Amino acid sequence: MAITPKEAKSSNSFPLRRWLATIGPGIVTAAIVFGPSKITITSKMGAQYGYALLWVVAVAIFFMIIFTAMGARIGLATQQTLLGTIRAQYGKWVSGLVGIGVFLVATSFQAGNSVGVGISIAEASGTSPAPWILLFNVIGIALLFFRHFYRTLERLMIAIVALMLFSFLTTLFLAKPAATELLAGFRPSVPEGSTGLIIAFFASCFSIVGAFYQSYLVQERKKIGQATGQQGNDGFTGILILGVMSAVVMICAAAVLNRRGISVTSASDMARALEPLFGHYASQLFLVGLFGASFSSLIGNATIGGSLLADGLGYGSRLDAKAVKLLIAIVMTAGSAVAIGFEKPPLELIVFAQSVTIFLVPFIGIAMYLISSNRALMGAYVNTPFVRYSGFIGLLVLVLLACYNFNELFLT
Repeated sequence: MAITPKEAKSSNSFPLRRWLATIGPGIVTAAIVFGPSKITITSKMGAQYGYALLWVVAVAIFFMIIFTAMGARIGLATQQTLLGTIRAQYGKWVSGLVGIGVFLVATSFQAGNSVGVGISIAEASGTSPAPWILLFNVIGIALLFFRHFYRTLERLMIAIVALMLFSFLTTLFLAKPAATELLAGFRPSVPEGSTGLIIAFFASCFSIVGAFYQSYLVQERKKIGQATGQQGNDGFTGILILGVMSAVVMICAAAVLNRRGISVTSASDMARALEPLFGHYASQLFLVGLFGASFSSLIGNATIGGSLLADGLGYGSRLDAKAVKLLIAIVMTAGSAVAIGFEKPPLELIVFAQSVTIFLVPFIGIAMYLISSNRALMGAYVNTPFVRYSGFIGLLVLVLLACYNFNELFLT
């Protein structure tokens, strides 16, 4: 029987659709993790220490890939949500505690996301950030009422990630970093005074909460019938893009700010530093990237906080459920209120919030590790020996960082 033109077109487009379906959850995770806090911290690392801390990006991304793959395989292997599995394995109080903890962390980060959105538009237009913070939080809440919220979220995140890549790679081209110094930055070293920033970067880039939510994103795709072809390692592309964007911002800061001894107190400092060197359009282009990072995290971070709290309390995590939408809206509202009322530069709040996250993530990481290593639950998706060993080292890193952070915050 002859194949109709419509069928041929569908057949030809299927590989692209299948590829987009498999990388979608990883792209969403990357967009959520790469927020204004990441730009602020990586800019400060590059401005203060040049290329010396590039190795931190590579190490953090390696562990992020390991745990994101764990989350994806859990989503493929299990019929219930990850918090549902934790509830069944360890009790209601554990799942409830994790849900509440993630909600509080998401709410604390939301202020930084709102500030980033407001600053990016305010710097470009010469206006106050407050109206823009309100406007884009209202837009974010309005997106909750789209009929297929997950599809809308995924398409929006893919578009924003493409925008950020264009923005930051163009900025890198203009900055013209020194190749030999750049390569030397991947040799591990800890410059004096850099430990706090390293911890804050690990807390944000090696995001156990983001990896945890990967299982939910994969299951959302299963619910709409688009998880075909996923093997559990498809988040690699998204997390690799996360690493590229983090490294590019740090390299730009090293090439532009470090050379001239310019300090960083907010993400928009990079844009202001670019203008006298490369012109008004270069500055505006970087602000576009800052806006993309802020707005994607504003929506995604609230989605994580609201849906995981709902699931932890036993209300489920379906993004079209009223309870989930209500809690997502509460995260956005709380974040915008703190952002508008926060008078000091946001860097201190951002770094402190990222550091405090270290206390929560080891427990979430341990739960993910144990579940993904359970052959009875995971079947063919159980952790391989390489993932088990790498994941165990990642957990040790998180515990050590938590101990160091506790000492720095409360004992010194």
